[in-house]
Amino acid sequence: MLPPLQASNGGAPGRKREIAKLQIAVRTAMCYKLSLSPNHLQFLSPMVFSFFKKQKPPEKKMTSRPPAVPRPREDQRFGTVAPLVGEQPNGPSAELVGPDLTYPPPEVRESKTAEPSAFEFSETAPEFQIEADVDPVDAEAEEAAMLYANGQDSAARALLEHSTRTYRSGPGERLWLMLFDLYRLGGQKAPFEALEVAYAESFEKSPPIWRDAAVTSVSTRAMPTVLFKGDLSGDNSVGFDAVRVAVERNLHVRLDLSNVRRLDGAGCERLLELLHRARKSKREVELLGQDQVGILVDRRIVAGRATEKGCWLLKLEIYQLRGQLAAFEELAIDYAVTFEISPPSWEPERVANSGPAPLVLAPVDHLQAETYVLRGDLKAARFPDLLGYAKANDPVLIDCAAVTRMDFLSAGALLNVLTVVKRTGRQVVFRQPNYLLAELFRVVGLKNVADIVLPRN
Repeated sequence: MLPPLQASNGGAPGRKREIAKLQIAVRTAMCYKLSLSPNHLQFLSPMVFSFFKKQKPPEKKMTSRPPAVPRPREDQRFGTVAPLVGEQPNGPSAELVGPDLTYPPPEVRESKTAEPSAFEFSETAPEFQIEADVDPVDAEAEEAAMLYANGQDSAARALLEHSTRTYRSGPGERLWLMLFDLYRLGGQKAPFEALEVAYAESFEKSPPIWRDAAVTSVSTRAMPTVLFKGDLSGDNSVGFDAVRVAVERNLHVRLDLSNVRRLDGAGCERLLELLHRARKSKREVELLGQDQVGILVDRRIVAGRATEKGCWLLKLEIYQLRGQLAAFEELAIDYAVTFEISPPSWEPERVANSGPAPLVLAPVDHLQAETYVLRGDLKAARFPDLLGYAKANDPVLIDCAAVTRMDFLSAGALLNVLTVVKRTGRQVVFRQPNYLLAELFRVVGLKNVADIVLPRN
């Protein structure tokens, strides 16, 4: 705050008044500049100003400074201080051009070479790709199925013939079965018979037999099929009663056991009793899904433990129907030693015929439904009536025994339809597609929405 106004002691009264007026004017101007109210005038002290000469401010001299030097930068990747390329550690890095100070030109900084352990792979580098392991048998089966679906029979044959020379045991068997069907569907009987000999030598079991594709596709023999629901257990009276009714009404019945997930000795004995009564009454019962039941039975059979007798007898019955004499005799010996009784005898006339006729189902009761039949060479098929059939039937049985070929577009359309059906909770079952068609189903993903029952050899 400014000091208060003081009166001057020297000079004449008139001179004093002029000086006082001049001081008041100056103070008023100062209040205006300082945004002060006139009430502050009484606090202002007399000030001496020069109104006639403006003094020059003292000239400032620029003190000399050392040239600007860029500061060293910290290399964040390696945690060390990395100097700029070309930087003088003890001297200036910039030059004075004329009277002005200029900045140094930009320099390119080198980065330290990363150690091999710090190397990072690029996800987009074209020369570096990660591939998952692929089963060679799956790959060749998929390629052959696609070639056949596209009508490239010669290429599919060449691929499968090479595969049968490479894979002569184990999982490679499916490639042999695809080649058998390729020969059969193409009417090539001579190479089919030659492959039979090689198959028997490699896998030590009976090969598929020749079936005329034309006769198979036009067969119209009707055979009702009963899908056994529930477990193959002694207390499942509903399932066994349905089979009994079907056998009483028909001379030939197919009993599908592919849905069985659990069994016991009592259930196996009830099934064997039903089959025995059917033979006595001159009726034929063909068992489907024997592989599935055989696996379940094997888990309950233990040599030397005299339990689950019905499971032993059912396994012997499966060997009998399949014509597997060596396996039958071996199991019969174990059975006799374990239970100390005579085993069943081998009956050659009861060996089931290979190559069953196409399924033409007649309704017997609520466990049996008419099949949806596919035939011939299917190209760009859309299956418009399949949804309607599926709404009226559960399970949804699709007969593929008369299908010679299906293209990829038709298989995709079939997958779309059956995906909708599967969401309703219905079971979907494909009946006896040839092995080329079954591999195509696997490629497009139909095995995820349906069970596939392959034909027996």
